[in-house]
Amino acid sequence: MARLTVVLLLVVATALVLRWRRPAWYWMTFGVVLAALRVLVRYASVMDACGLTVPPSRWRLALSRMTDRPAPDPRAPRILRLRPTRTGLVLRLKLRPGQDAFDVSAATDRLRHSFGMYGVTAREIRSGIVELWMTGYDVLKRVQMPAKLDHAPMRIPVALREDGAVHYRDYRAVPHGLTLGATKSGKSVYQRNLVAGLAAQDVALVGIDCKQGVELFPLARRFSALADDQDTALQLLEALVSHMESVYQLVREQQRISVDVPDAEIAADIWDLAEELRPPPVVVLVDEVAELALFASKEEEKRRDRIITALVRLAQLGRAAGIYLEICGQRFGSELGKGITMLRAQLTGRTAHRVNDETSANMAFGDISPDAVLAAIQIPADAPGIAVAGDSTGGWSRIRAPHTSLRAAVNLCNKYADRTPDVPVLAPFRPAVASSASGALTLNKASAATA
Repeated sequence: MARLTVVLLLVVATALVLRWRRPAWYWMTFGVVLAALRVLVRYASVMDACGLTVPPSRWRLALSRMTDRPAPDPRAPRILRLRPTRTGLVLRLKLRPGQDAFDVSAATDRLRHSFGMYGVTAREIRSGIVELWMTGYDVLKRVQMPAKLDHAPMRIPVALREDGAVHYRDYRAVPHGLTLGATKSGKSVYQRNLVAGLAAQDVALVGIDCKQGVELFPLARRFSALADDQDTALQLLEALVSHMESVYQLVREQQRISVDVPDAEIAADIWDLAEELRPPPVVVLVDEVAELALFASKEEEKRRDRIITALVRLAQLGRAAGIYLEICGQRFGSELGKGITMLRAQLTGRTAHRVNDETSANMAFGDISPDAVLAAIQIPADAPGIAVAGDSTGGWSRIRAPHTSLRAAVNLCNKYADRTPDVPVLAPFRPAVASSASGALTLNKASAATA
């Protein structure tokens, strides 16, 4: 008896230590079983208390009266499946007639308290089927990406969502994106994850970093083109517009429109071309968009208008040519001048890190979801990297990218430097990487003459 007591005390002490120091380990060893039992035992009473039940049907009431039995209880949604995951539980429900997925979504906060989970989100799988994704601990406190990730062309894992799922940046589904965030909010780390994920793919990376290149030039070995001032940025963007037009001419030549050609073989963008004819896709990363829109003289204003016009053209027309924009900034609103709101309307993917005011959050999500605006302004200052990601459909979620140091990103770019495609129109802007006698790297832009 004494030995059993000692074993139980050791098990309880181990569980408490794991819950405090290693919540992920605690969940996989103890938490998942306790949470599953808690959900199954409390399910009927919790659903009734949260208003997620429906009255019994008329025929059941009539049958109870005919047999002189007590009236049947209200019916909760039927459990189809309870599946444990590495971060929580997934509960799939079949809604009763008269219930709506919105009712379940509105009750997620009450379900979180009642089931004793850290977070609960609802997703409608199809008509009448809803999944509750429940997390057992704060997965964003210490981000650990799963070992098995879904890699695909132009689709990279960049962060972890609050429900434990992986957040992917899929350029073919969401061509252009906007990332906002105040200083020290984690915006640069998020951008490093994008570059690190794209480095291993056959894609041309183009960077515009008007902070004299301090953010992007350390990654220069993997970039096909880099610009560190407004004048070079203008030339680079206009070169991309010219490249876009030449790609469209290639697509027109290869469209193969005739009576006997199946619809599926008609080319409408670069992904419909044969692999040997397909030009490499281009991802344009703008580190601080406000530096491209500000001006102090008439000459600078003319340059600014040409830059914004080129960005708008790339955002409106570049998708089919395989040109994708990833624009970052601290603010992005109408105060940056004409054409800015037109550009923002083309940036479907929105990511907002911690911002200094509500107006900045409205720039990202004001035209998408008021709830996302509220979530963005509630990000604490002591949690860099946490962000709110959404798109034009109104869906959004809290995410956090794993911390990637600048050295780790540089090592990846150096490792995959041989995958940098050669795009002739970008050759004048290719960064030249020269090693000094001491072994340090000196990064500077290649001039048009040396190219």
